[in-house]
Amino acid sequence: MATTLLGLSLEGRRVVAVGGGPVSARRVQDLLADGAEVTVVSPSLCSLLADLAGRGALLWVPRRYAGPADLRGAWLVHTATGDPAVDARVATDAEERRVFCVTAGEASLGTAQVPARGEVALPDGTVRVAVHAGGDPRRAVAVRDAVTDHLRSGAVDLRARRPRRGWVALVGAGPGDDGLLTRRAAQLLASADVVVTDRLVPQGVLEALPGTVTVVDVGKTPGHHLVPQDEINRILVEHGSAGRGVVRLKGGDPYVLGRGGEERLACERAGVPVEVVPGVTSAVSVPAAAGIPVTHRGVARGFTVVTGHEQIAAVPPGADHTLVLLMGVATLRETAARLVARGRPAGCPVGIVERGWTPEQRVTLGTLADIADLAERVGVASPAVVVVGDVVRLAHAWPAAVRAEAVA
Repeated sequence: MATTLLGLSLEGRRVVAVGGGPVSARRVQDLLADGAEVTVVSPSLCSLLADLAGRGALLWVPRRYAGPADLRGAWLVHTATGDPAVDARVATDAEERRVFCVTAGEASLGTAQVPARGEVALPDGTVRVAVHAGGDPRRAVAVRDAVTDHLRSGAVDLRARRPRRGWVALVGAGPGDDGLLTRRAAQLLASADVVVTDRLVPQGVLEALPGTVTVVDVGKTPGHHLVPQDEINRILVEHGSAGRGVVRLKGGDPYVLGRGGEERLACERAGVPVEVVPGVTSAVSVPAAAGIPVTHRGVARGFTVVTGHEQIAAVPPGADHTLVLLMGVATLRETAARLVARGRPAGCPVGIVERGWTPEQRVTLGTLADIADLAERVGVASPAVVVVGDVVRLAHAWPAAVRAEAVA
């Protein structure tokens, strides 16, 4: 049957579903989501439909289909009784009343077909995909999945071409590798008009943006905050309030020492819609790039993330508790001395991972006794993550015999 592809508005319109089984339930859920006023005609209901009826989401007529009168006032009919004769009768009655009808058991009997549907949620609306495949539902589903996956990948430019309400998304870019960007992050970047970026985000992501996207660099270096946080908040609110889609792209995760909470609150106070997209935090992923797990059975059961040596007093002193130090290169010598003074052995392993997950990654291994001297000798520089604890012996660069002994 040839089909005309249309988008129907069923908001507030009566739709009749004949049949109370799982097939009807799936369709009724979609119809209710589209705003239809659904009546189900069936002697019994499956648990899902019974729950919807009990909550008043639909009207249930608890009997068998009785004829054309059941279709009075309907804009659309869906029949899935499991009885071909009843479904055919419903389709005939709908045809006579000039009401479009979907017959789930035999599509050719009806005057409408339901495509395989998919959705891609964007901050300023939803892209909906509908696929007909010549009566082959499995092919339709396969094509639907492929199309929606492609849209979610970020490969398609999804920027709005008309005036819209602005939005802000606080997006974690991960530790530095383009491949560790989440699919939601890529999707939002494909929808953004403005990208407000830090210095630690993957540069390949920025280079792939089209020239129509405004990139605002608010990157901070240790000890040099050229753009104050209040100004960053103002930039986000200004662009969002002007109807633009804004991605605040931050290295790692927005909520792990990234001031994402402050930016979210600023947007909310200004009435700008804001979304938070988690990223792979460098506190865990950068050590992993060097082969260092922050926890390991029999070696370490917990870990603490800090940003300076003044926070060390609250950290358990044993080498079986992993300490992850961010932004700690400048105070490394003081940190090591304080840890030893608080009870960690001077021979406790320490690993420094510079520029993790990038081609320039470098790992320096030592102990609390000598790591500061080693770091000075090789010229360790930020960005770097420092890991202190027995788990450092699991690093790729430790001799295999030492690694085996650590987990024995």
